[in-house]
Amino acid sequence: MASIPLSPSASARPRAAIFDPSRLTSRQKYGIFAVMAFGQFMALIDIQIVATSLNEVQAGLSAGPDEISWVQTAYLMAELVMIPFSAFLAQALSTRWLFALSAGLFTISSMVCGLAWNIESMIAARAVQGFVGGAMIPTVFATGYTLFSGKQRAMIPAILGMVSVLAPTLGPTVGGWITDAMGWRWVFFINVAPGAMVTVLTVLLVRIDLPNPAMLKRIDWVHLASMAVFLAGLEYVLEEGPKNDWFTDSRIQIGAWLAIVGFVLFLERSFRSSAPIVRLSPFRKPTFAFACLFNLVIGFGLYAGTYLIPLFLGRVRGYNAAEIGSAVVIGGCAQLLGVPISAALSQRVDQRIVITAGLSLFAFGLWLFSAMTPEWGFAALFWPQVVRSFAVMLCIVPSVGLALGNFEGPELRYASGLFNLMRNAGGAVGIALVNTWLQDGAREHAQRLGEALGQSARAANEVAAALTHQLGAVTPDAAKAALMAQGLMSRIVGREALTLAFDDVFRLMAYLFIAALVMVPFCRPPRAGSSPPADAH
Repeated sequence: MASIPLSPSASARPRAAIFDPSRLTSRQKYGIFAVMAFGQFMALIDIQIVATSLNEVQAGLSAGPDEISWVQTAYLMAELVMIPFSAFLAQALSTRWLFALSAGLFTISSMVCGLAWNIESMIAARAVQGFVGGAMIPTVFATGYTLFSGKQRAMIPAILGMVSVLAPTLGPTVGGWITDAMGWRWVFFINVAPGAMVTVLTVLLVRIDLPNPAMLKRIDWVHLASMAVFLAGLEYVLEEGPKNDWFTDSRIQIGAWLAIVGFVLFLERSFRSSAPIVRLSPFRKPTFAFACLFNLVIGFGLYAGTYLIPLFLGRVRGYNAAEIGSAVVIGGCAQLLGVPISAALSQRVDQRIVITAGLSLFAFGLWLFSAMTPEWGFAALFWPQVVRSFAVMLCIVPSVGLALGNFEGPELRYASGLFNLMRNAGGAVGIALVNTWLQDGAREHAQRLGEALGQSARAANEVAAALTHQLGAVTPDAAKAALMAQGLMSRIVGREALTLAFDDVFRLMAYLFIAALVMVPFCRPPRAGSSPPADAH
């Protein structure tokens, strides 16, 4: 493929990462965008595709319960660090070579994960996989907004929004199917062929800017290290906190202090460094700041909601991976339906109206989940999933437009990295909080149910006697039948308490989305035809 013609100003500054997208044909644009969007899908789905296979991975590598959680934690910690760093690397290496390196190393690390010989090698490979894969996510957003304009640009947030929500939604389902059919190692091997394809196609097709290697000599290593300590420490606290009773654990305390110190140093270098690796200048625009807050809330609802339903079906209903996948697949279908509708509305209606409708509808969908009973299955979950999944597209599409619509050039890259970081941070915070709420809520409801049974001792004794009589047909030992009846009643009470805790969590999440509506009036949609110059910093 021939090199892409640069704009006239490029001749005066041969190292500048600018080009004229109008010189590209539509076929070239869509080819570049499709390759990069598929790479983003790979990186995002790999966050959740391993979730349903952790028990098999643990058994296969003879790992302990505390060790196996690091298969996910290591990936997320490393990915969070790369997402904001990718804007700097895209300018230094060019979009073409950053994305090709990211896809290639992601493919190699996936193969190493599949070949892992112990838990230590798996955790190390997952950290590399998350770090290199994290570069693909914000780079696609920035490239899409650079390549397209007008009505074509309006489809970018819809398509990438669909990828962003469909990947984590399908991840557990796909992971469960692959593990059942071929074994857990194929959850990683499945990335090799598509990853190699994306790498090769990126090298051949993605020629949209020039590298500036001199930037690599000016890396502020203190800035990079402080950001890594801050984000990795934050992710560690959020992932491990619910499992270890938060700040009663000394490791959580150390992680929190490191995150705070890293954050303060990161801010100091952001404002005072002569060559910061992450520019916070996009936050000067209030609309971008509010859009990031929206994305934090959306990430909270998206990842926590995607996490909670399979958890409910597994722990309360006792579903296996295949049954869970069949129950939640309707959410992906509703998201696909929402793509063209949300894109069309964002072009014709004030984006603030669209996001108001999306947040309200999302809150309503979460509220529908708050009426769950232990008997809920596919039929009962159908409409709550459809409403919530359709609404998420009405939230994401306008929030992307509000966040990135006023940026061009290098500033667009930094804005994309920060914006995507907020969604992932919202998901990390969301999963940590809902785990804590579930644990506390289940204990509280179990205590209340126990007190209620104590106040109605006669009715409880009658139920226990009836269960003992029925179990007497299984075992002639009366004492053993009575113990079995008590155990069954305890499980029933535990299941009811856990279900009530799920209901409380969904209700709290609904309140959060309603509260987010307060920010809508403060946003100003990007004005058509008022984009800053392409080389703006």
